[in-house]
Amino acid sequence: MSADPSLARRFFKFIRVYGGYTLGRYQKLHVRNKALIWLLILFYICIGIAVLVITPGRIAQFLYDKATWLASTRFGWMALFGAIVFVSFPPMIGHTTLVTLCGFAYGMKGFYIASTASVFGSALSFTVLRLLFSRRLREWSGKSDKWQALESVVRAKGLPLIILVRVSPLPPWVYSNSLFASIEAVSLWQFVVATLFVFPKLVLHVFIGSRIAPLADGDQRGHMDTQTKLINSLVIVLGISLAIGASWAVFTLVQKHIRHLDGLSPETDELAAEALEDYDEEAPLLSSPRSEQT
Repeated sequence: MSADPSLARRFFKFIRVYGGYTLGRYQKLHVRNKALIWLLILFYICIGIAVLVITPGRIAQFLYDKATWLASTRFGWMALFGAIVFVSFPPMIGHTTLVTLCGFAYGMKGFYIASTASVFGSALSFTVLRLLFSRRLREWSGKSDKWQALESVVRAKGLPLIILVRVSPLPPWVYSNSLFASIEAVSLWQFVVATLFVFPKLVLHVFIGSRIAPLADGDQRGHMDTQTKLINSLVIVLGISLAIGASWAVFTLVQKHIRHLDGLSPETDELAAEALEDYDEEAPLLSSPRSEQT
């Protein structure tokens, strides 16, 4: 049975768009910021070398001990809650990591922290961005054909389309917040309702974190037989694979759905789909006035 070539094309397009986000943001940075990125890369390389020298087992044990300490403190959950709210504002990153950490520290109970913090943080980000950049939003909408098309599509299709775009992996979490804040046709209540549909993905990441924790603790790991370790490792790999596969499937579904909407011209559908593909964190709410004029 031969592989579906269209399926392969969609997969590589998914990878290309993700790479385009990263490359596009990098190219717009000032030289000093680019230098900072390379310093960070060097830092992570050093971290990787340190992991190999110190051994992953000792580092995993250290992280497990700190996570256990965090979970045992009275207000430890507030630290994770606040961190998730903080990374809901552009240009912060790390939402998925923090959600996984909720599972690592609290097990499946960490979902309550991750879900409430995600809803609150995204709603707060949506509100603040829209209040601060409302004038810039109107100026941008008047100059961008793609953005006008996207607003027309969202206004015509309403909440179902908002939900579909919200659960898509592109734009990523933090920039999805700014994306919806940029679309005047999206109200706060619609955005919050759409965010609730992200919960299955949060459950999956919390579950992955909860499965990593026992393997990180030397005592628990020492009491596991080889079969149990193998099963836990396999569950983690399957969970990560499921997350990646689901993200890819939703992305292709969103693109296909937007390009074939009923009641709108094909040109409008295509421009709206391109607006989502080309969206980055600097447009329209976070771009500087200088960049808008060039």
